[in-house]
Amino acid sequence: GDTVTVAYKGTLNSNGYLFDSAKNFTFVLGAGDVIKGWDQGIQNMKVGHKRKLIVPSQLGYGKRGCKPDIPPNSILNFIITLKKIE
Repeated sequence: GDTVTVAYKGTLNSNGYLFDSAKNFTFVLGAGDVIKGWDQGIQNMKVGHKRKLIVPSQLGYGKRGCKPDIPPNSILNFIITLKKIE
C-alpha cells in the first residue's frame, strides 16, 4: 500500500469529545496499521483534500473500545486532510 501522511481530529459521535488529533501522522494504507474505517475511508483521496469519516464501531475499536478515551461500541467522527502520498 501507499504510505500516506494525514492531519486529523477524532471525536466521539455521542458527545463530541476530542480523543485524538495530529498534524502529521504517517502510516501504510491497507497494512492494518490503523482502524479499518481509515483504511477504507482514505482510499481514493487526493493530496490536499479534506474528508469527514463517520466510522461505525465495527470499523473502529469495536466491543473493546480503546481505554481510557473511547468507550466500547463507539461511533467515531474524524476530519482528515491528506497531506502526502508516497
